[in-house]
Order: sequence, then C-alpha cells, then structure tokens
Amino acid sequence: MEAKSTTTPSTVLGRQLGDELKRLREAANLTTADAAEALDCTKGKISRIENGRVTVRLPDLTAMLQAYGVTDGEVLPRLSALAKKANRRRRESWWSQYGPVLADTYRDFIALEAIAGSIRTFQAQLIPGLLQTPDYVRAVTVASQQWQTGDEIEKFVQVRLARQDRLTGESPLQLWAVLSEGVLLQQVGGPHVMHAQLQHLLTASELPNVTVQVLPFSRGAHASMFGPYVVLGFREEGALDVVLADNPTGSIWFEREAEVARYQDLFDAARTSALSPVESRTVIQRRAKEHRT
Repeated sequence: MEAKSTTTPSTVLGRQLGDELKRLREAANLTTADAAEALDCTKGKISRIENGRVTVRLPDLTAMLQAYGVTDGEVLPRLSALAKKANRRRRESWWSQYGPVLADTYRDFIALEAIAGSIRTFQAQLIPGLLQTPDYVRAVTVASQQWQTGDEIEKFVQVRLARQDRLTGESPLQLWAVLSEGVLLQQVGGPHVMHAQLQHLLTASELPNVTVQVLPFSRGAHASMFGPYVVLGFREEGALDVVLADNPTGSIWFEREAEVARYQDLFDAARTSALSPVESRTVIQRRAKEHRT
C-alpha cells in the first residue's frame, strides 16, 4: 500500500480562512441559515466552509463578503490568497496522486471521511469499504467494469485500503455498520475470498470503535432495503451531518436538514430491527464456515 491517510486534510490554512469567515458572519449578526439563504446554498455548506472542510471558490468567497456587508477593499484579496493556498494544500492530500482513478464524488467522500468523527452506514449488497479485504476490494473493482487496466484496478485497491487507516491510530473514526444478511451470502470473489472477508469482518468488529450488526432476512421488508447509504458526522460543535446515498444512476449527496434527518431515522430503524452485535457475530461466524466448505 503506497499511501497513508490523514485525519486533518482541512489544513491549518483552511481552518484559518473558515474562522475569519465565521467571525465576519457573526459580526454581521447573521446565522448560518441567513448566510445559506444569501448564497442560495445549504447550511451544511456554510458549516463545512467555516470548519475548513471544503474548497472555497472565489465566487462563493465574494458572495459571502457581500452578504456580510464587508466594505474593506483589502479583505477580499487577502482572503482570496489564503483560500488559494488552502485549496492547494488540500489538493496535495494523499488521494490526489490517484487522479483520474477517482470519480469526483468518491474524491469528495474520501475528503470528508478523512475528517469525520463518525460513520453510520447501511449496506444491502457489499461489505463497507472500510472493512473490506484486499481480495474482496479487487473482486468488486473488477466486477464494476469502471477500470480497464490492471494498473487502474490496483490503484483503486490501494486507495480503498489506505482509507482504512481511519479505523486505527490517533482519534479513530467511530464506525457503525448495519448489513443486510445478503451481504454475507453474496459470493464476491468466490468462497475462499468470502471466508477470509467474513473472518476479517469478525476481527474488525472487535475494535472498540467499530459496531457491526446484521439485519436478517427474517425481519422481512424494511425502509432501508431500497439502497445503501452513509451518514457522516463531524466532531465540531454545530457541524451538520451529510449523507451519501447510492441509486442506479450513481451517488447523490444530501445535506439539507430534513433530508439528512430522514436518513438518520432510516438508520435508527435499521439498527433497531437488526440483530445485536453479539448475535450478529454468531451469524457471521456461521456464514464464514459455510463459505469455507
């Protein structure tokens, strides 16, 4: 594995820019909702800008300063220069070296995952990427047919494995995964690969920051069965969750409070319906044995 992840891709410069924009907003007696309305965006975007989590483009920066009533002609050039430096540092994050191998949505997801405090995910077909073995990743990547050469496939595998550093080390990510029982049965890569994958899932579930639950077929129809999703939470006070959901045409970001709340409710219902972590381990062990035989 060539790359190591980092938990602070927002950079000091990004934080500095965000702090200044927050100070200017508060000086104008505007809430994040007021700022979002002025920029015709969501409160989540304003929150991520102020927390240094996203690239700040010049049109957004100009619009924010106008909305905040900033008239000092020296402020825009100074903050614009700071934004350019912060954006350049962000582009130098470990995943930037993989270039065209990563779709824009996936690159954005990695950037947010790298600084998230928690992830709650429901998966209907696949083991979550943070818990996949190299052979499992490789089998999924080949099956997707999005990458044509062996080099592209191996680069994508390296990216997925590098992401898994978030589960260990300093300030590890809190991961809570609810898996449909079908995930354990899908023969990704064949019986040998699946046996090793489920054994790895058992090992990972022993980490104090990882919770794995299985939603069995016996529970019948449920609200999450229509597709996988990931809810990312952040440690900063007042930071809003964001959701990445998959559908047949691709992945979609949701950040409006009502939309995010809907997915939070979906996940709560899924985890409540699922087996307990202890019961889930028993099911995973049984399925692992079945793949071995």
